[in-house]
Amino acid sequence: MPDLGLTHVALSVRDVDASISFYEKYAGMAVVHRRAHEGVRSVWLTDRTRPFVIVLVEGAGQPDPPLGPFGHLGVACKSREEIDRLCAEARREGRPTRAPTDLGEPIGYVGRIADPDGNSLELSFGQEVGLAVGRPSGESAARTGSRPSSLDVLIG
Repeated sequence: MPDLGLTHVALSVRDVDASISFYEKYAGMAVVHRRAHEGVRSVWLTDRTRPFVIVLVEGAGQPDPPLGPFGHLGVACKSREEIDRLCAEARREGRPTRAPTDLGEPIGYVGRIADPDGNSLELSFGQEVGLAVGRPSGESAARTGSRPSSLDVLIG
């Protein structure tokens, strides 16, 4: 059966190997596909939790501006302590980092780390994406009696 729905996000990078190392370390991802063709190198990275990859492409021309300051990739972590540890490690490496903070329900505990190209990776614990996605189609948090999600607030 062919893939359906959202399958990937693609980012241009200056050094694919440095980016692979970053996403392996800070997002728990692994390379599942590599390709090199006419000076362009690309990889697919996944966390193996769903059929979704981040595509990193090096050498495809002028790099895109990085995601941010608000735009980011979000990765759920197992605990607050894991976020604290990863953010502390990133600071020791000299990576731009936004200190973890608790933003309450449904956002949870979040911190941000910049990847080698300046894209923002958000680490979170306690976000309620799974609950929002599990609602019947078209049913908002307001109709279920639960608190509105950040997406509900942003899009009205």
